[in-house]
Amino acid sequence: MLTLGIDVGSASSKAVILEDGQKIVSQRVIQAGTGSSGPQRVLDAVFGESGLSWEDFDNSVVTGYGRFSIEEVKNQVSEITCHAKGVAFLVPSVRTIIDIGGQDVKAISLDDRGFISKFFMNDKCAAGTGRFLEVMSRVLELELGAMGEIHFQSRHPAQVSSTCTVFAESEIISLLSKGTPKPDIVAGVHYSTAAKAVALANRVGLRDDVVMCGGVASNKGVIDAISKELDRKVIVAPLAQLSGALGAALIATEEVRRRDKAAAAQDHAPA
Repeated sequence: MLTLGIDVGSASSKAVILEDGQKIVSQRVIQAGTGSSGPQRVLDAVFGESGLSWEDFDNSVVTGYGRFSIEEVKNQVSEITCHAKGVAFLVPSVRTIIDIGGQDVKAISLDDRGFISKFFMNDKCAAGTGRFLEVMSRVLELELGAMGEIHFQSRHPAQVSSTCTVFAESEIISLLSKGTPKPDIVAGVHYSTAAKAVALANRVGLRDDVVMCGGVASNKGVIDAISKELDRKVIVAPLAQLSGALGAALIATEEVRRRDKAAAAQDHAPA
């Protein structure tokens, strides 16, 4: 059985091809999201790598902000459901999920069976998101990917109190003009990002294991800041940026199995 999961986010497009609900046949992340060529490019990438086409799949599911943009996929599922499913598959012991994406922050609580019990999402502004970090890196004239390592050079993290991206940008410019070392500003930015995520995690009811997914999970500085703010270890999910697409492929697999089971039951029903 082959299923396809697609996650069209605000900043990137992801796709996973899954065989029998276990083996990943192909996976890809394209740094271009909703309203761009990203969705088609990520599909071209996994189709090209696997040699498969739409006709080869038993089912497909799409999630994310741009989930209505792919006409070939009829099944759309919310990103909360898909991320929870994907992370629970990757880290079965997870009870709290923190997902920091390009434009939002999510906290999800799972029960002992891996089902969603509560969630909160901040999608009203860019504070604490990947977009926030991108803007701050530009002000600091640093590569976004380098900020995670620079974080650990800080001796006295700066106080970045503004939660608004625009005001925080002005705050960073002020710190630079005062001669504050860049590593201290970077660490301050990361702690400001962590504060948003931690507030949501506390609202859903914090339980171990705490697992982080989403594109920002690749930033070791943010992971360090969140771990210290929570005073506990935060696990970075394997394939952290692909967890939504993986969850979508898993849900597609479950739908096929339910359909096959219902068909088999009907075949054996008395005439």
